[in-house]
Amino acid sequence: MTVLIAHPPGSAGTPPHRHSGPAFDHVLEGEMCFEREGEPGRVLMAGDTFWEPGGDVIHYQDGNNRSATWCRFLVTMICAPGRPMLTLVEPDELQQRKDRRAPRPT
Repeated sequence: MTVLIAHPPGSAGTPPHRHSGPAFDHVLEGEMCFEREGEPGRVLMAGDTFWEPGGDVIHYQDGNNRSATWCRFLVTMICAPGRPMLTLVEPDELQQRKDRRAPRPT
C-alpha cells in the first residue's frame, strides 16, 4: 500500500508504533523528527528518504519539526496479510524496552 501522511505545523506525529512489514518513505515537504528503535533521533528534510524494517522494531517519532509549515511524506509499505499496517505500542512495553532506545539529549 502507498499512503500520503501529512502532519500540521507543530504536530508530534504518530505515537510510538510498529508496522507489520517494511516501509519505504520519502519526505515531500517540510522537516520530520525521526527516531527508530536503536538509532539516535534525527531531522529529515524534504527530499530525504528513510525506511522501517517492520516487525518488532518500534518507530518512536515521525513528528513535524516546524511550527509554521506542514510536513508531508509518502509511505510505501508491504503489509502482512490480515494484520494492521500500524500498531501503537503500549506504555508498559515502552518501559520494558527502554534499554533499546538510543540515548536522548538532555
